[in-house]
Amino acid sequence: MAAAAVGARALRGTGRPVLRAGWGAGWRRLWALSGRAAAAASSPVGASSGSGALSPFDRRLKRKQKNWAALQAEPAKCDYLREEVGSRIADRVYDITRTFPLALDVGSGRGYIARHLTKETVEKLIQVDIAENALKNAVESEIPTVSVVADEEFLPFKEDTFDLVVSSLSLHWVNDLPRAFREIHQVLKPDGVFIGAMFGGDTLYELRCSLQLAELEREGGFSPHISPFTAVADLGHLLSRAGFNTLTVDTDEIQVNYPGLFEVMEDLQGMGESNCSWNRKPLLHRETMLAAAAIYREMYGNSDGSVPATFQIFYMIGWKFHESQARPAQRGSATVSFGDLAKIDGLLSRGKK
Repeated sequence: MAAAAVGARALRGTGRPVLRAGWGAGWRRLWALSGRAAAAASSPVGASSGSGALSPFDRRLKRKQKNWAALQAEPAKCDYLREEVGSRIADRVYDITRTFPLALDVGSGRGYIARHLTKETVEKLIQVDIAENALKNAVESEIPTVSVVADEEFLPFKEDTFDLVVSSLSLHWVNDLPRAFREIHQVLKPDGVFIGAMFGGDTLYELRCSLQLAELEREGGFSPHISPFTAVADLGHLLSRAGFNTLTVDTDEIQVNYPGLFEVMEDLQGMGESNCSWNRKPLLHRETMLAAAAIYREMYGNSDGSVPATFQIFYMIGWKFHESQARPAQRGSATVSFGDLAKIDGLLSRGKK
């Protein structure tokens, strides 16, 4: 697992807001809305916005948070983390030596992946997000794009439409991750590829522990302030159940240094990453927040007075089946035993003599 340490605002970029136009009549062929999918698409937050055990997140609140963040005077100043992860997703796209005629960005936000891609690699791109303000304020890209307001769990596209689907730091907020993976698999063409990134379980562990200890000390108990994340051991299983094969799942860490706890929370709000769990606590007392800031600095503080915030990132790659793809040989068809490999060194040494 690699770890990259960056300054709190070292990765922040700038860009002129732009909203791309459509491509004409050909666009209409992408849509195939019926039944529940059509009802979900009529509402930007889909049918998963109700509270309950199967819906841990308030999707309507998440939409408001992302819309608010996109309307700030300088939304780019909090884009440093999404920019970095978006560039790493683009690097994985470039590792595949082919051109993708039509691609989909699920949970695109302000276009954090598109700005790192070229039209030689992706000819056309659909950007989907629940926050219309994020799409309206998307940064400039050389790829022709179309913006669609829709929920990640209810993609309003026909089966076998896209050659490539990407997603960066969005799927950790969906209520039904297995369904989201199935939706992505469904809209991919055979031999199409899905490349995604999402936050892992160790994300913001410093903030989580500091808040819990402060609440225990000041209030005699604690409630969740950091939303639950998926474990890396579950991702491969979920992708396989959705129908993907030739899977690759790897993990990385990005550590960002901040002046203190309050700056961490301010930037999370600016990213649209505030907690939207249904069981979240509506407010924290002033004494609890001050205690949490002191605990954060005491337990995790750097020698220069700053405090680190760790973001664990899971990267995943999955392919939709096609007859042309390489497949493992049948069990028992091997002609060489692994036991024979031990004899290679002896044969080589004799050959040198």
